[in-house]
Amino acid sequence: MSENRYETAVARYFEAWNARSAEAVARAVAAGWTEDGGYTDPLAEVTGHDAIAAVIAGAQAQFPGFEFRLLGAVDGNHDIARFGWELVAVADGSAPVAGFDVITLAEDGRIRSVAGFLDRVPATAEATAAASEPAAASVTATATA
Repeated sequence: MSENRYETAVARYFEAWNARSAEAVARAVAAGWTEDGGYTDPLAEVTGHDAIAAVIAGAQAQFPGFEFRLLGAVDGNHDIARFGWELVAVADGSAPVAGFDVITLAEDGRIRSVAGFLDRVPATAEATAAASEPAAASVTATATA
């Protein structure tokens, strides 16, 4: 991993999102986020390792055969970093989803919080997400209770 703490944190972030088994996701989330770490985007607001892993599992189920890739450089100052990303189909390189995230780091370099923004989302994903919002809300309520 990079010696730059921002790049290291973002590399761990992508390790979690691109892990291929529940156990690997859980390990990567534990390595990347603080115990009380959070993740917020337009479709989810969760706190804690189990809830973050559940959000990642949901995205992987919705987009099998895809992986998250860094888009551009990581930019950071103090304990905050920002970066763009794409969700890329391994088979053909298409990238139907793209976004921009801002992370806050803890002293140990792990992620304390993520604020995610979706810049490009296919219409079918928006419809699926809207239909599953009550489920996401229950994960949020459970995770933050």
